[in-house]
Formats: sequence, structure tokens, C-alpha cells
Amino acid sequence: MNEAIDQLCKQLRLAHISEGSEDIPFPSPDEFVLQLLLKERDGREQSKAARNIKKARFLDYKVLGNYEWHSDICLPAHLSKEELMNLDFIHRKENVILVGSPGTGKTHLASALGRKACEKGLEVRFYRVSHLVEELETALANGRLTSFRKKLEKVDLIILDEMGYLPFGKDGAELLFQIISECYEQKSLILTSNLEFSQWNRIFADSRLTAALVDRLIHHAHIISYTGQSFRLANALSKKL
Repeated sequence: MNEAIDQLCKQLRLAHISEGSEDIPFPSPDEFVLQLLLKERDGREQSKAARNIKKARFLDYKVLGNYEWHSDICLPAHLSKEELMNLDFIHRKENVILVGSPGTGKTHLASALGRKACEKGLEVRFYRVSHLVEELETALANGRLTSFRKKLEKVDLIILDEMGYLPFGKDGAELLFQIISECYEQKSLILTSNLEFSQWNRIFADSRLTAALVDRLIHHAHIISYTGQSFRLANALSKKL
């Protein structure tokens, strides 16, 4: 591309048109312009997806393409795998709750759904629940809690991983309750837990707060149960045989 066109692309912030435009076919002027604009649109979408994935802070690279939908995954009768993977629940501001033993694939599915949401242009944040509580407590102590919560207002999907692995103090439990309450009917949550709801009193000392929290989570939720044993454990045992 000649220097004048390259400079115009920079001024107009058409970063992707200037990359490999000589490869675009030219059957007609109209078709050439259309293909140039499509190239710019696709490039912008890819760049936005990459930014979203970085901001989401996923712990691992997990995708739906290699997810194992084993027989021990019990979806509710009203929800199919295809509907779940289409992410319609996000646009309806519904929640997805994955409950079952550790190592059965809950975090993989949560992360993979989150990554696909990023690729579709949605804002996502991934948190281990214990880490989120620590961040909230730190923000409260430093006078930054309002700022922290405002940043989450712009997010379309929040993933809360490993609810129930560690108990919380009173302040941490109340802060987490506030975040979940603010998401209610405003944005979607994906939550993973190794505990049934009846056992959540182990992590939230206040039974009334626990009941209110569960009520908000399950009101518009798809609850998926994992009934099998840990993949990690089964894999480790198989290597010893």
C-alpha cells in the first residue's frame, strides 16, 4: 500500500484495511470496497475479542470445542447443550449454576462459555470466589469499593468459580452478597460450586443472608448437576494401575 493511503488509514483509524489489502480480489469497484470494509470490521471484532479475553483474566485456555459432555452432566429439561452454547442466557440476564464434585469439568465449561462470550464481543470477568472476596475487602479498606463496583457495572457476564471451597468472614460474605445482589436481573452469572445449596451455611455464617443469596441466584437460573467422580482423580488412579 502506498504511503498516502497508509497515512489516511492511520488518520481514519482503519488499522486492518492497511494489512494485506493487496490480497483482496477486485472483480468490481463496489465489491472491492465491500471486501475492504468487511476486512476492517472483522479485524476490529477480532481485536475486541482479544482485549475482552485479556481483561476477563481466565486462569486457563478452555474452549467448547474440546469439552467432554459426559453422561454424568445433568442439564435441566428445558435447556439443551446447543442453547447453552449459544449464550442466549446472557442476553436474557439469566444465571448458570454448575454444581458437583471437584474435577468433573465445571470450571472448564464455565471458562469456555466465558471465552465464547468474549469472542462475541461481550465483557466478561472470571474470579475465583475467594480471590474476589479478597479484592473486595482490600478495595473496602482502601476506599476504592465504589470504584471497583462501578467497573463491574459494565460487564455482561461474571464467572464465580469455586464457591464453597473456603468460608468467609462476616465482612467478606456481605460484600459478596452485595455484588451478587447488584447483578440480579442486570447481568448474568456463571457460578461453580462443590456444595449443594443446603450446605452453603458452611461458608456464610448468617443463615438469612445465605437464604437471600441463594434466592437471587436461582430465581433466573439454569442449574446443571455433575454427578460423576473427579476426572483428575480417575486419571491419577489409572496411572498407578
